[in-house]
Amino acid sequence: MKILNSKNKSFYSELDKIINKRNKIDKSTLKIVEKIINNVRKNKDKALVYYERKFNNNSKIIPTKTEIEQVIKSLDPKVKKAIDQTYVRVKEWHKKQMPKNIYFKDKLNNKFYYKNKAINSACCYVPGNLPSTLIMCATPAIIAGVKRIVLCTPRINGKLNGAVYYAASILGITESYSLGGASAIMALANGTPKVKSVNKIVGPGSKWVALAKKMVFLEGLCGIESANMGPSEILCWADASTSPDIVASSMLAQSEHDKSCMSILLTKDKNLIQKVRSSITNQLKDLPRKKIASRSLNDNAVIIYVKKDKDIIKITNHIAPEHVEILLKNYKKYLNNNIIAGSICIGPYSSMALSDYGPTQHSLPTHGSSKFSSGLGVKDFITSTSYNQLSKKGVANFGKSAYLLSEFENLLGHSRSIKKRMENN
Repeated sequence: MKILNSKNKSFYSELDKIINKRNKIDKSTLKIVEKIINNVRKNKDKALVYYERKFNNNSKIIPTKTEIEQVIKSLDPKVKKAIDQTYVRVKEWHKKQMPKNIYFKDKLNNKFYYKNKAINSACCYVPGNLPSTLIMCATPAIIAGVKRIVLCTPRINGKLNGAVYYAASILGITESYSLGGASAIMALANGTPKVKSVNKIVGPGSKWVALAKKMVFLEGLCGIESANMGPSEILCWADASTSPDIVASSMLAQSEHDKSCMSILLTKDKNLIQKVRSSITNQLKDLPRKKIASRSLNDNAVIIYVKKDKDIIKITNHIAPEHVEILLKNYKKYLNNNIIAGSICIGPYSSMALSDYGPTQHSLPTHGSSKFSSGLGVKDFITSTSYNQLSKKGVANFGKSAYLLSEFENLLGHSRSIKKRMENN
C-alpha cells in the first residue's frame, strides 16, 4: 500500500504511475486475446468448448432447461427474496430514465423529428456468481424495450449459479449461454452455429473480457458500453471524525473483487492513516477472498495525505474514479463542487457496497472514463434517428446558406444536390 503526500512536487507523477499501470495493455495479454478471437472466428463452437474446458471445467455451451430448473429450485428462498427486492428497486429507478421523442415545426413549416427506438438484441455478460450484475445490466434493457436479451455467464467448476439463473427467470430472460472470457465475447459478437450474435454486449469483466469487447467493437461486429467497466475502484474521503473501520471495510469491499482493483483513501488527518492500515490488517484475517484482496491492496491501494480542501476535489477529478465515498463530517460544503465520478455515496450510511445492490447502477465507468462517460442506463439500449422534412419555403431559406458553405468546402456534389432542390422549388 503506497502513501503519497499531495504537497510533494512529484505527487502527480507518482500518482499517475500507480493509476495508469492498470490501463496499459501488455503485449502478452493482447496476443492471447487476439489468438482467442481468431480461433473462435475460425473454429467457432469447437474453439468455445476448448476454452470452456480449459478455463471453466465446462463442456456445455448451452445449459438445459432441466439444469436451470434444478439450480433455481435448490436456491435458498431468502436469497430469492433478496433478488426480488433488488429488482423492484432497480426497475423503479431506471423507469425514470426513459428518454422522450422530440418533434419540432418552425415558422416555415419545416418539420424535424428525433425518434428513439430500442436496439433489437443485447447480451448481459455476468462474471462469476453475481445476480446483482444481471439485474443492473438487463433491467435498463427491458425498460428500453429490447426484444431479445441474452444471458452469458461462465460456469464455476462446471456448475451453474442458481442465483444468476433465478434473476434471469424474474427478468424474463430465456436465452442463455454457459460461456466466459474473451471467447464468449467473440462468439456473441460474431455468432457461431450454437451461439446467436447480438447487437450489443454489456457488463463488467476481467482485462481479457474488457479487451475483447473493445476489439469486437473496433471491428464493427457489435456495440459495447461507452465506458471502461472494470476492474473496479473506490476513493474514500475521510477525516478525524470518520471510523477507520468503516474506511477499511470500504477499501476491502472493493479490493476483494479482483487483484487489479484499486482502493484509495484521501485524508487531511495523518493519524487516520495508520488507524486505517491497522484496521485493514485486522479485517483481512477472516476475509474469504483474502488472497485476492491482499494482492489488490499491495499492488494498487493508495493513501493520499492532503493539506488543503481544494486539493480533495482536484485530486479526485484527476483520478475520476468509479466510486467516491464522502465520509467527512462537513461533507455538505463539498457538494456544490463538480465531482467527477461514476457514483458518489454521501455520508457514513451510504456505502459503495450498498449501492451495488440498487437502486442506482453499479455497472460504472472505471480507469478514469467517468471524465467522458456514465454508468449503464436505459439510453445505452436506445438508438435515436433524426428526420428532416423541409417545406418549399424551407428549401428557399436554408438552401442559400447551405449552397454557399458546400461551395466553400469544395463539396461540389453537395452544392449541386442542394441547387437541384432550389431549382425544383
